[in-house]
Amino acid sequence: MWETVVKKRIFTAALIAAGLSGCALGPDFKTPAAPATASDSYTPKPLPQQTASAPGIGGASQQFALGQEIPAQWWTLFRSDALDQLIRNALAQNPNMAAAEAVLRQAQENYNAQSGSLVYPSVNGQLGVARQKASAATAGAGAGVFNLYNASVNVSYTPDVFGATRRTLEGAQAAVDYQRFQLEATYLALSASVVTTAIQEASLRAQLKATREVLDALTRQLNVIEKQFEFGAVPRTTVLSQRNQVAQVAATVAPLEKSLAAAQHQLSVLAGKLPGEAGMPEFALESLTLPEQLPVSLPSALVRQRPDIRASEEQLHQASAAIGVATAAQYPQFTLSGSYGSSAQTFGKLFESDTNAWNLAASLVQPIFNGGALSARRRAAEAAYDAAAAQYRATVLVAFQNVADALRALDADAAALKAQAEAEALAKETLALSEQQYKLGGISYLVLLDAQRSYQQTHIALVQAQAARYADTAALFQALGGGWWNRKNQ
Repeated sequence: MWETVVKKRIFTAALIAAGLSGCALGPDFKTPAAPATASDSYTPKPLPQQTASAPGIGGASQQFALGQEIPAQWWTLFRSDALDQLIRNALAQNPNMAAAEAVLRQAQENYNAQSGSLVYPSVNGQLGVARQKASAATAGAGAGVFNLYNASVNVSYTPDVFGATRRTLEGAQAAVDYQRFQLEATYLALSASVVTTAIQEASLRAQLKATREVLDALTRQLNVIEKQFEFGAVPRTTVLSQRNQVAQVAATVAPLEKSLAAAQHQLSVLAGKLPGEAGMPEFALESLTLPEQLPVSLPSALVRQRPDIRASEEQLHQASAAIGVATAAQYPQFTLSGSYGSSAQTFGKLFESDTNAWNLAASLVQPIFNGGALSARRRAAEAAYDAAAAQYRATVLVAFQNVADALRALDADAAALKAQAEAEALAKETLALSEQQYKLGGISYLVLLDAQRSYQQTHIALVQAQAARYADTAALFQALGGGWWNRKNQ
């Protein structure tokens, strides 16, 4: 009978708790609107539909496809199996990726823990046994040594009347989403770093090759000049000038080798390997294809695609939920509790009708005076929201700047490569003509030396300009968010 009464009262208390769960105080978070732009252009002046073209490596014209989707594995557009495999290995083995994944799991489990402790009633079972002696002065005839067994179930529940629990969980979910976008940002940064480092390695290898070719040509020229000096055809100053030129070019080889080794070491570390491990691929500009179609997201879509913007948005969401928590703390807090159990001097008598005990309780706590602490905490939460909003706007501005810089770099570096290719071709032709004229005695050695220097500088600059076009392309894909939203597991 008593058990039925207890069950009815507990059920009634649950209904009361459900009825008390009212609205959530504080602002309801709304996703910030995308920045209003006067056109679909990221730059003050519209970009041309395609870039300039140039002969040779990396000289293809690139077309800007506004509104076209970015592939999830955007690096495959460079059509390098070695690069694709290296990035896949890096994503699987890089410790930064592993750390970001672990932090996401931690945030999810923290949310689960908060959800379990805040949303559901707290139910605890208790079983105890004690042996004690009662005082004859207080217990009278009942004095003596006896055992006491007890078993009970205690239930406690705090109804979410003013939304403190909902706002707390809202903030916890925003923390999970923040870490999810941080993981995407790590994914994007890692893949972009591998691509740009591979391009840098290819560029340095090409520069080193070009420098050695120039050095070989100068050395052959030195051999000719030294023979001419032996026969008295040229003065010693000519020999010394040529030797100086050879020494200057040779001095640039070691720094290039150092930079190339550093790029190779960086690729190993990005792939989660030690620099000394074997099996790392070597890249050359010739092995990479410059993508001719460049998908460019609409400005209105950028804020939903950049992981750093989405992460900043979730921080703003957390700050918004914190205002609700601080607001709810200024209102009453209700608590419902109950217990049901049994207490007896022998274990076998537990749960007999005359040993049962139960209780139901309800309490209300209303803050009355706290020296303005609760109001100050709410104002602090509002200030934190304003700071998060400002940080969000700053993140958006930087993102649009990144895209604008990448687009302008693509256009400008394409024109620069075209001009550099023309300059290198002219310098090469001039050097060949100068060498013939010098052999025939038509020009002085100083003229030949100027032609050699000019060709060396333009040839190295051409390689750098070629690499810049590949790097600019990778920078654009990174600035646009990398296409993570198109992965099948999203």
